[in-house]
Amino acid sequence: MKLKPIIGITMGDAAGIGPEIIAKTLSLNELYDVCRPIVIGDADVMTEGVKTASVQLKLRLVDDVSKAAFIHGSIDVLDLHNVNVLELKMGGPQAMAGKASVEYVEKAVKLALSGQVQAIVTAPISKEAVHLAGFSYSGHTEMLAQFTGTSDYAMMLTTGPLRVIHVTTHVPLSQVPELIKKDRVLRAIQLAYKTMLGLSIDEPRIAVAALNPHRGEGGLFGMEEVEEIIPAVEEARRMGMGVKGPISADTVFARAIGGAYDVVVAMYHDQGHIPVKLQGHKWDEAAGKWVAVAGVNVTVGLPIIRTSVDHGTAYGKAGRREGTANPQSLIEAVKLAVKLAEAKGVARI
Repeated sequence: MKLKPIIGITMGDAAGIGPEIIAKTLSLNELYDVCRPIVIGDADVMTEGVKTASVQLKLRLVDDVSKAAFIHGSIDVLDLHNVNVLELKMGGPQAMAGKASVEYVEKAVKLALSGQVQAIVTAPISKEAVHLAGFSYSGHTEMLAQFTGTSDYAMMLTTGPLRVIHVTTHVPLSQVPELIKKDRVLRAIQLAYKTMLGLSIDEPRIAVAALNPHRGEGGLFGMEEVEEIIPAVEEARRMGMGVKGPISADTVFARAIGGAYDVVVAMYHDQGHIPVKLQGHKWDEAAGKWVAVAGVNVTVGLPIIRTSVDHGTAYGKAGRREGTANPQSLIEAVKLAVKLAEAKGVARI
């Protein structure tokens, strides 16, 4: 018999779509069948999120996870009381919301490290709002690494059959080549291998994307493959991992979607993000909206489980309070967090 894992969901940027998509996600009975969710955020803001989402849910304010009821039809909220809704302006970055979004994550990490929640799922934050609040974090990933004291970590995106882990993320493209070093690539391969094992894939098939066109053409288009990436792949093979590469980035993702690989190691942010979002995000020009926003962001290498949506705050949509934000990515993020928690064995009696 298994006890359903407790999933801490951080509210994200209060001026964005986070509260709305959380309300829509927790209106689904199917999620309560697999986990015990609790929102870490601000009750007043969640009240507005429920209204915008047009769902029939009540809020239960708690000051401790142990007091949550986890009953479908209500949302347990660990209220940090750090947003004044009278001063909040929906649809734009503000220091108050940025500060609060950092505090939600910090609280969630503490709960996860102490075992009070088995995984955390984060709603989208605004990097601009976080910076307005005086923090220098470039994103959730770096924030989580600092709060957990983690040095070896990486971002993994997943949608459908495609999983992508990144060697570099939030850095200018001009700085990427100097960061592509053997040790860094090898760490990403190792994290990919460990993460696949955590997903019950016993013999992971890992593909490593090239940085340069045509894998550098033996040095004609760049030496990173010859000097850094190939040595990392060879070292990973000596360690017993099933790794292929470097493979040209214009073919490796299509092959992974087709089932050739379990995970692809991408060299930089957009190299990995673009194929994932092409796979999971669908825009309908006639309707003027996204009809699918599938995709989950996972921070690997942390001592805790963390998943997230694969999109931003959608300030424009949030500011209009039209109630049309798509919760698909958040639903998938919660389900993947449950799967990872159960695989880790932390949810057993």
